[in-house]
Amino acid sequence: MADDPPLPQDPLDGRQFELVVRRLADALAFGQESSPFLGAGIEYVQSRLYQPGDPVKLIDWRVTGRTGRCHVKEYEAPRQMPVYLLVDTSASMRVGSMPPGKYAWAVRLAGGLALAAVEHMNPTGVMGVGESDLHHRPSLSRGAILQWLHVLRHERAGGHTTLGKRVRQLIPRVEQRCLFVVLSDLHDPDAVPAIKLMAQDHDAVILHLEDPAERGALKAGIFRGAEAETGKAFTAHGATRFSTRQDTAMLARAGISYLHLPLDEPVIPKLRHFLKNRVGGAARG
Repeated sequence: MADDPPLPQDPLDGRQFELVVRRLADALAFGQESSPFLGAGIEYVQSRLYQPGDPVKLIDWRVTGRTGRCHVKEYEAPRQMPVYLLVDTSASMRVGSMPPGKYAWAVRLAGGLALAAVEHMNPTGVMGVGESDLHHRPSLSRGAILQWLHVLRHERAGGHTTLGKRVRQLIPRVEQRCLFVVLSDLHDPDAVPAIKLMAQDHDAVILHLEDPAERGALKAGIFRGAEAETGKAFTAHGATRFSTRQDTAMLARAGISYLHLPLDEPVIPKLRHFLKNRVGGAARG
């Protein structure tokens, strides 16, 4: 918006940024061939009688026990799952107590995930979920991905979070089962309910970025401030919490994979471990 104050940007220049994103993609993709995030999905079709040479691991023991004749499971040919990255571009993502900040991290992670997914032939798209109009449909073009990454880096929309609203708008427009990855600080109260709705028909991942000041780790006395998105004034102190970690078990029951990413802790190893061990994912039928 024209009246918005200047927003902090990633200090890296364009070439440095692309190098960081490519290295991040390599780090996330290495050893992840069987990852639910990066792999192809399969669908069970039917069971048939066992034939000599069929792998033992495919035996359908339930049908075999019921019929008394050995059956094996047949699956649909592997299919690639489109990936949608929902990047929170709202004002709250642009403020923080330590560089490079939530928004810069969100863009870098989106880039690394996008390039890693495309490397495994998963078409990848992006949508801004602040007041940004950025929306690119899933593509396998690395050039297109780098192009929209640079647009995201310099995105100056700010304003309110529209994560819940954008998710609800996107759900009926997506015909094929997709993997949605949300990169946000979750300041929108409608975000999690909307993502739960999305997870009924799609695979959903939340990467919750949190500045240490949001959980009361700001070393300060009493101070006055204004909310980044609404401008509403408030009084707080160094131990005031502005963010709440989500209930991982509750989200898992709703079919959502959730990762809390405090920016004062190592981000990449934590994310890599999460992707490698994520339950469900694209392989879930």
